[in-house]
Amino acid sequence: MTVKLRERSRWEDPELNLISLVDVVLMLLVFFMMTTHFIQSTSVMVDLPTAGAPPVYNRADGIEVTVDAEGHYFVDQKAVPGSDPESLREALMAAAGERRDQPIVLRADARATHQSVVTVMDVAGALGFAQLQILTTQSRAVP
Repeated sequence: MTVKLRERSRWEDPELNLISLVDVVLMLLVFFMMTTHFIQSTSVMVDLPTAGAPPVYNRADGIEVTVDAEGHYFVDQKAVPGSDPESLREALMAAAGERRDQPIVLRADARATHQSVVTVMDVAGALGFAQLQILTTQSRAVP
């Protein structure tokens, strides 16, 4: 008695491995979620004053000091627990450590009082900071 076995085809049907595809998509999703975290977004909304010159902003290693319309201070997006110069001084010292060579980047609301801006400049100068950048937006009409 002879048994006839079925012949196998030389070419097997191609198989698409979806598990690897899902792994790659999830890895891309994690990568994009991690990289968007490093994009700087400001949480303190201020209306910057306008100036005729184009704004120059280089925040390589600077300390960002924000003054809102009510005169509250924020150092690197962290609220300073007081509006007096001593509280600002302590916050700047904590943010800078021993490094006084980095610039102070001042983001002051256009409606902030002149006194609060001068206070930031005075405290930064007294602590030994030599570089100060004041952020503005460019006005539409060129004088």
